[in-house]
Amino acid sequence: MKRAFTPMLAALLLATAPMAASAAQEKVVYHVNDSSVARVAMNNVNNHLNAAPDAKIVVVTHGKGIDFLLNDAKDDKGEFAPIVSGLKAKGVDFRVCNNTLKARKLDASAVNMEATVVPSGVAEIGKLQSQEGYVYLKP
Repeated sequence: MKRAFTPMLAALLLATAPMAASAAQEKVVYHVNDSSVARVAMNNVNNHLNAAPDAKIVVVTHGKGIDFLLNDAKDDKGEFAPIVSGLKAKGVDFRVCNNTLKARKLDASAVNMEATVVPSGVAEIGKLQSQEGYVYLKP
């Protein structure tokens, strides 16, 4: 009796494993270290949310990537603040590297109020991946 039960239990566990995995929330970190791709990255994030509205998305910036999250940031297509605010309203978190701010002699007050300053952008990405199960995407 035990021998028949063990394979059945194993089969049941294998059959239900995909259901448990699909119930987990999708978590993604977008890495931006060059603001020249910021608009493309924001389009990617928006498209991602359109396809997976419940996804938890964090955008981590450092180096030249913080520029689009500075106050009054804009490019030839317009200001970034409305885009960032719209994505923030959809649950996207924006994080800016404090090491970059220090190196550029900028105060945290220079950062868009929708973003959070973190000690290190690269350390934040590492933490999100290794400790919180985020998938890494680089636009």
